[in-house]
Amino acid sequence: MGQTLVSFLLDTDICSTALTNERVLFHRFIQYSGRLYTSRIVLAELYDWAYHRDTDNRLNAIDKLLREVQVLEFDQDCAFQCGRVRHEMRTQGLAVPDMDVLIGSTALVHNLTMVTHNTKDFQQIPGLSVQGWLLP
Repeated sequence: MGQTLVSFLLDTDICSTALTNERVLFHRFIQYSGRLYTSRIVLAELYDWAYHRDTDNRLNAIDKLLREVQVLEFDQDCAFQCGRVRHEMRTQGLAVPDMDVLIGSTALVHNLTMVTHNTKDFQQIPGLSVQGWLLP
């Protein structure tokens, strides 16, 4: 029986690190080529980041990133999952920033491991597998 390969959803902080210091994550991008995803929500956060300063260079870097990472839409299934997750978290007294719940729900729907430097918040999302590639 074949081994199932894990695929990953990259959070905003991982993508921005890849954009500003690609050597830090270069080996991961090579190792997991074809299995790296991000969400349209992360992409919106990256565009916001690009317009803070050095806009042209950052926009070009985002375009380059999009050649290596596939973008997933926040669709009906993600919306349904997000509502379910937020309700479950609320009943447990857990609070996670809204954008993180949207991004985490996308990872759950697509059965992806969430990659983030913000492991504390994402680990609170029920059922979400989380890895911190920037942690020592």
